[in-house]
Amino acid sequence: MRGGPARAELRYPAGHLVIVSGLPGSGKSTLMRRVVPALDGAGEVVWCVDSQDSRERLERRTPRRLPYGVYRPAARALHYTALRRALRSGASAVVHDCGERGWVRRWSVRAARRRGAGVHLVVLDVDATTALVGQRARGRGVSAYAFRRHRRAMARLVAGAAAGEVPRGAASVVLLSRRTADGLDRLTFG
Repeated sequence: MRGGPARAELRYPAGHLVIVSGLPGSGKSTLMRRVVPALDGAGEVVWCVDSQDSRERLERRTPRRLPYGVYRPAARALHYTALRRALRSGASAVVHDCGERGWVRRWSVRAARRRGAGVHLVVLDVDATTALVGQRARGRGVSAYAFRRHRRAMARLVAGAAAGEVPRGAASVVLLSRRTADGLDRLTFG
C-alpha cells in the first residue's frame, strides 16, 4: 500500500468542548495524550483536562503507603477546578469523563453554552474485560462496586450513541471502538 494507511482525524470548531467518555481502563487518557494537540488551528492553547493528571499530581506529593481512597476527594477537587478554568477560558478543550457522573457533563454543557460554544462527545465503546485489563496494565483500578456503576452509565451512553442519539445538550457524538480509537491520528480544532 502506497503512503501507508489513511490518517483518521476528528475536527471540531475552535473554542468548542470535546468530552471523551468511557469505562475506567478503556483508554481515555491514552487517547487524549496521543491525539490532542497543544494548540488549535488558530495557534491558541487547547486545554486537556484529564482526571488522571490530577491524581498523578497528588501522588507525587503523598506518601506511597497512603491509599488513593484517602486523597480521592482532593484529586476530584483538583480535576473539577481545572475543568472550571478550562470552561471559563473560552479556549478549545478536551475533557476526560468516566461516564458515571452525568452532572459533570450537564455542568460542562451549560458552561459551554453560556460562552456560545458547542459540546461534542467522543465515546469509547470498550467491553468490560478489555477495560479491566487496561486498569491492571496501568496498576490502578476501581472497586467492583464502582465499576458496576460505571458500566451501567456507559451502557446507556453507548446504546444511545449506537442508535444515533445525540445526548441532550451535545452538538455531536462519535462512538469509537478500541480499534477505531487506535486508528485515530488527531483530534483538532479550527
